[in-house]
Amino acid sequence: MCFNQSNNRRLLPTPSPSLIREGESFVSRFTFHSSLKSKIAFTLAEVLITLGIIGVVAALTLPALIDNHNKSVVEARLEKFYSSMNQAIRMAELDYGPREYWFENNSDRTLQEEWCKKYIIPYMNVIKYGTGVFENRFFIYFSDGSAVAMGYANGRDWLFFPGDPEKCTKSGNYTLKDFIGLCAFAFYYNPTQKTDSSGFNQWNFEPYMSSWDGKESSLKNHSTYGCNENSTWPAYCTRWIQFNGWKIPKDYPFKVKYR
Repeated sequence: MCFNQSNNRRLLPTPSPSLIREGESFVSRFTFHSSLKSKIAFTLAEVLITLGIIGVVAALTLPALIDNHNKSVVEARLEKFYSSMNQAIRMAELDYGPREYWFENNSDRTLQEEWCKKYIIPYMNVIKYGTGVFENRFFIYFSDGSAVAMGYANGRDWLFFPGDPEKCTKSGNYTLKDFIGLCAFAFYYNPTQKTDSSGFNQWNFEPYMSSWDGKESSLKNHSTYGCNENSTWPAYCTRWIQFNGWKIPKDYPFKVKYR
């Protein structure tokens, strides 16, 4: 900063010769930079166009991201439930003896509750239990947001919900075909150690596979239980996912969800 010693007034700094081209004044140099800044700035129209492009890209990619997230959550919760349920049964055997001796007729919901409170609930991370969307089934709710409903066929048929059963069946239509393989998955509990007619051992708590011939094509195409839109009851969907390493197959016919 320079001062005039005679009257002690502040003077403007002298620009460096290297910053000013030949024949260019300091004022014109300043004007050039101001003009450059105005050219760099975006107009409102350009901003709106950019935002529109971003919105289109998001609209195209967001559904796929949501579907992939739903799949990963359903896969993880299915595998976790399968492992936890069988572990609970094995732990109950340590306290009450072999499972085939403590199995009972659980066709009544009250009997279902008594059986689960004794053999299942103490050995799993349960947050609540009781009635649910199906009045004749006993529901158990887990800490990860999933739930399971005990079947009324002597306690052998179970439905696992990766999310809230109420949201899975919020339409009020309780026809199993409308949500089996989408937000509810069929399991089967066989407490006696035996093989079915096809030779497959179903002793543990397993994905539903009654009458399965062991072929992957049957899991997809069976007229009654096959995981397809035309089957009577697509109960094989759970077994097909397990058969694929607890990963939903690429040609899976339904859009799974957990919320």
